[in-house]
Amino acid sequence: MSIPRFVTVCEMGARDGLQNEHSVIRTEDKVRFIDLLSDSGLPLIEATSFVSPKAIPQLADAADVFTQIRKRDGVRYPVLTPNVKGLERAKAAGAESIAVFTAASEAFTKRNINMTIDESIETFRDVVRNAKENNMWVRGYVSTAFGSPFGDAVQPEKVVDVSRKLMDMGCDEISIGDTIGVGVPSQVDELVPALGRDIPLSKIAFHFHDTRGTALANVYAALQHGIAIFDSSSGGLGGCPYAPGATGNLGTEDLLYMLHGMGIETGVDLAKVRDASRFIAGVLGHELTSKAYQALERAVAAK
Repeated sequence: MSIPRFVTVCEMGARDGLQNEHSVIRTEDKVRFIDLLSDSGLPLIEATSFVSPKAIPQLADAADVFTQIRKRDGVRYPVLTPNVKGLERAKAAGAESIAVFTAASEAFTKRNINMTIDESIETFRDVVRNAKENNMWVRGYVSTAFGSPFGDAVQPEKVVDVSRKLMDMGCDEISIGDTIGVGVPSQVDELVPALGRDIPLSKIAFHFHDTRGTALANVYAALQHGIAIFDSSSGGLGGCPYAPGATGNLGTEDLLYMLHGMGIETGVDLAKVRDASRFIAGVLGHELTSKAYQALERAVAAK
C-alpha cells in the first residue's frame, strides 16, 4: 500500500499532556493553550476529560475549560468520558464529540479503572449508545496495545478483539495506543494487517509514545500500511499517570516535521503549534521534550 498523501493529526496535549503535570494549571491558561492549538489548523483537539476530579485533579475544571474555548468551524474537540455520569456532564457543557477508553492489558485495565476489559466494554456500551442517540462522534482508545507496565503479555489478537468490540458498539474511530512506549516497527507491521482484516484502516489511528525513541519509526511503519491518523502532543507533553514509566508522548512538532518533510500534507501550521508549545512551556516552567520544538526554539534564539 502506498503512503498516504494526507494525514490527520489528533492533538492530545491539552488532555493527555496536562493531566500528567504536577502543578495545577489555571483554567484561563488551558483555554489559551487550546485556542492557540486551534489557530494552527489542527482538525482534532482533545480538550479535556470529564472524569472524577478526585481521579485527575488537573482536569477538575473540565466544564469551565470546554465552555470557554473558542471552537473553530470544522474542528472536533472530543472529551474523555469514562462513564454515563461523565457523558452527562460533557453534554451539559456542549460537547459534540467524546472518547472512551479501555486497554488490551487486563492488569492495566484493573489498575487504571478497576475493571476487567470485558467489564469496561460493558460500561462503555451505555455511554456510546447514549452518545450516538445524541448524534455525537465517538472515538475509542485501546491502551497498552504493544506492552503492559505490569508484565502481562499483550497479543495482537487481543488488540484486534477489543478494537472490534468498540467498533461494533458504535465507535467512529479507534486509536491504538503504545501507552508505555515499548513498540517497534516490526510489531506495527504485524498489528496493522491484523486490524485491517476486521476494521477499515481509514477508521484506525495510532497513538505512539516516544519513551524509548521509537515513536517516529513506528509512525513510518504505520504509514507504509496506509494508516493516515496519528495522535501527538504539543511539545511532547504528557504520559499516563496510571502507567509507571509512560513518559513522552510523540511531539506534534516532531510528527509534523517528518510528515511535511516527506511531502505529506496535514493542513497544520508547524510554526503555530510551536507558538502554543512555547506558551504552555512558559506556564509550566519547564522544558518540553519535542526535538523539533527544541531545534526551532534554538534557531529563533540564534537569530
